[in-house]
Amino acid sequence: MRIAMVVGRSTGGIGLHAVDLAAHLRSLGDDVVVVTDDLTAERFELPDALRWWPDRRAGVRGALRSVRRLRGLARSSDVVHAHGHQAGLFAVLAATGTSTPVVVSQHNAVLSGAGPRALVSRVVQTIVARRAALVTGASSDLVQVATAHGARAARLAPVPSPRVPALAAAPLVDVRARAEAAGALLAAHGIPATGALVLTISRIAPQKSLDVLVDAAVAVAAPIQWVVVGDGDTRLLAELRRRAGDRGAPVHFIGAVTDPTPWLRAAEVFVLPSRWEARALVVQEAMAAGLPVVAADTGGLHDLVDGAGVLVPVGDAPGFARAVESVLGDPERRGRLSQQGRERATSWDDGLATARRWREWYSALPGMT
Repeated sequence: MRIAMVVGRSTGGIGLHAVDLAAHLRSLGDDVVVVTDDLTAERFELPDALRWWPDRRAGVRGALRSVRRLRGLARSSDVVHAHGHQAGLFAVLAATGTSTPVVVSQHNAVLSGAGPRALVSRVVQTIVARRAALVTGASSDLVQVATAHGARAARLAPVPSPRVPALAAAPLVDVRARAEAAGALLAAHGIPATGALVLTISRIAPQKSLDVLVDAAVAVAAPIQWVVVGDGDTRLLAELRRRAGDRGAPVHFIGAVTDPTPWLRAAEVFVLPSRWEARALVVQEAMAAGLPVVAADTGGLHDLVDGAGVLVPVGDAPGFARAVESVLGDPERRGRLSQQGRERATSWDDGLATARRWREWYSALPGMT
């Protein structure tokens, strides 16, 4: 089977999942051609990727050239699989006039508010949903949105983190060993080891509500050092650092890391305060590492964390502070959450099982034989 995998600009979970899925499909004998942009190709080391993403700097002529190129690839492929809203629009436009079915995997909610921009967003979602042969959502609410926009077929497609199997198979790290590892990591970044390591792994983006994190850190009475791993919006990062400095919050933004495993095995609590998430890969990884999770009760995080972690209302900084203090101050609860999270992580499909499921779905698409 020949699959054209279309991925937009991504430095995080969407790109990681698409690359992992492509690798497993190839291991099953499929020919997978990845179409993406320069940033994604470089971040995920994809030397063979076709860099046909319609960059705004190329203007209308450049965008049309990208659409024509993808249309040619679509004609010679069995299926086009796009990841994300923009990639979905690119794919359905390019495949128009071909008989090749298009699958669109939605990984994020559109948080566009009101006004003309929201109207355009709704129109685009409707076009993509109705023209795609199949729309999948990484969380059940995304499936409901696709159905509401007129998708011919919509289903849930949980996205696994490729790091989970190794994290779940590694020996569980006890609190003393975590503290020792945390001290070494903090010292390497010039951060004093004066309290428990609280960890957040996140893009620096408005959706992640990292201002809530800063406010929560101020309100935590227990001695902590809160480390945020990830990069993104440089202007927002500067604002967050100013906010933390002005309020005396023990929050440290250290940028992106190649492998977050050492941090996951050193921290005592993992926190994600996002306005919305689907099936966040970093939360899966924290649970597999036996790290108690405190997360916003939104999107796919509810099903992922409920019963194996602590859920807090979106935007509730005092609630996040109380949850962190509760986990740190109750060793029995911390151990229980650690074990429950790890047990849940071991029950999930890995990347190979996910690729096999996708092959079944591809084969059942209209026009496939």
